[in-house]
Amino acid sequence: MDGVNQNTMTKKWAKRVIPLLIVIAIICIFLLKKESNKIDNSENMLPLEINEIDLAELKLEGLPIVIDFGSDSCIPCKQMAPVLQKLHSEWNGKAIVHFIDVWKNASASDGFPMTVIPTQFFFNSDGTPYKPSEDISNEIELSLYSTKDTGEHVFTAHQGSITEEEMKKIFMEMGVE
Repeated sequence: MDGVNQNTMTKKWAKRVIPLLIVIAIICIFLLKKESNKIDNSENMLPLEINEIDLAELKLEGLPIVIDFGSDSCIPCKQMAPVLQKLHSEWNGKAIVHFIDVWKNASASDGFPMTVIPTQFFFNSDGTPYKPSEDISNEIELSLYSTKDTGEHVFTAHQGSITEEEMKKIFMEMGVE
């Protein structure tokens, strides 16, 4: 009777454990498949430093944009570099952060109202120039440029170095978190 009792126990144990093992296997397969389907954002990341701007092309991305005009050999620009690098990585897929060295690529700034470096230009995700709120305008000195003939707002810029905190405030207002 002892052999029959042990055989019954084994069957009861198998009825409980085997379905549990099957469920665990299905979950593992699902998780492995999900992991293999993940997209590596670093491959899809736009570069930080660019040589020229196709503003119309950038606007098609549907993301807020900052373009920093500076130089690798300008001291305030060098101070900005870590901020741009950090935000470029953090905002991958949420915003576009570009840097152009105007001493290496002088024609890249053609069409932008720029008198000093570094200067940053801001655009909303719909491609329009960023218009700061009163709070941001009181805290961060931004210049708004309009056309003389129609008065259309065409650029919003910040001249000089801008801090990471200030940049984040601007982009939070544009919907980037």
